[in-house]
Amino acid sequence: MAFLNYRSLILITFFLLISGTKIASATRLKDLADVEGVRGNQLYGFGLVIGLNGTGDSQQVDFNNKALSNLLEKAGIRSDSRLIRVRNVASVMVTATLPAFTRPGSRIDVTISSMGDAKSLLGGVLLFTPLRGADGNIYGIGQGAIVVGGFSVGSGGDSTQKNHPTVGTITNGAVVERAIPFDLFQSHRIRVVLKQPDFTTMTRVVKRINNHFGRPLAVAIDSASLEVAIADDLAKDPVQLLATVEQLDVIQDVDAKVVVNERTGTIIMGENVTISTVALAHGNLSIAIRSENQVSQPAPFAEGTTETVTNTDVEVAEDVQALSLIKGRVTLGEVVKALNSLGATPRDLISIFQAMKRAGALNAELVVM
Repeated sequence: MAFLNYRSLILITFFLLISGTKIASATRLKDLADVEGVRGNQLYGFGLVIGLNGTGDSQQVDFNNKALSNLLEKAGIRSDSRLIRVRNVASVMVTATLPAFTRPGSRIDVTISSMGDAKSLLGGVLLFTPLRGADGNIYGIGQGAIVVGGFSVGSGGDSTQKNHPTVGTITNGAVVERAIPFDLFQSHRIRVVLKQPDFTTMTRVVKRINNHFGRPLAVAIDSASLEVAIADDLAKDPVQLLATVEQLDVIQDVDAKVVVNERTGTIIMGENVTISTVALAHGNLSIAIRSENQVSQPAPFAEGTTETVTNTDVEVAEDVQALSLIKGRVTLGEVVKALNSLGATPRDLISIFQAMKRAGALNAELVVM
């Protein structure tokens, strides 16, 4: 726990010192937004895994015996599911994500998860499994040897297990049989959707796109989405247009937010977090902050301009009973830095943040996990 607190304090100080500098960096629009319609589609299918070393489903898994019986019947072998006694077969659910614009013949990864009481899928082989979409159509076929990142063994009442042996993967384990029809440029407009809706960020994105192309191609729909018109001279290569839009740099505006996890003592906060007038005590620690603006006036007949200078004063003491309320507005990073110098733990800081929020001094949203 001491190590966790020490590491957390270092991280807190690092992030808050950065927040105090108010450095805003631009980010590619590609990392801030998605193109509407360009997404993956989930596929699923019921299958059987064979070749297990006695770690398959038991006889109590009725649907496994029925599935195996149906499989044998398709192969021309009649059998009664009630008489099947095998432990090297397991019923599984196969899932995959079909990426956008994937064409027939392409291969995608699949995940295999046990549905019965199988002990492990280690060494198993997935049989021919149709993968269906939400509309019920088959979009891929999965088959192949399973890779499991763990094992489970036991003998004489003793057993050991590593990781999760009842879930495995097959890299490129499914062949795409059908593409999902979608024409991205049919409407001659591209809709871009922000991952974190914000009116300020949306305004910056629209301005950045229009300034780059020198004409009003982008129009904001709301705080989350905008449309980029495909002009006639750009219609011959809309892919290049979209690639250019994705690479544009935009400064994202973030909300003032403090996220704390009481279980782990983790604290994360944004650069816009500040606190108003406050004086507080926590245990034997007390802190008072002050931030005031002063006018810097150059000497007579000297070069220079009159400027406003902000002076911040943070006072921390131990075992102080009386606290004076001092007006001001400083960053939360300065307060945390002062508390860290006295060895305050992350849990102390969490309690202080909660008290500040209730007092109305914390100018940010407080999220407790």
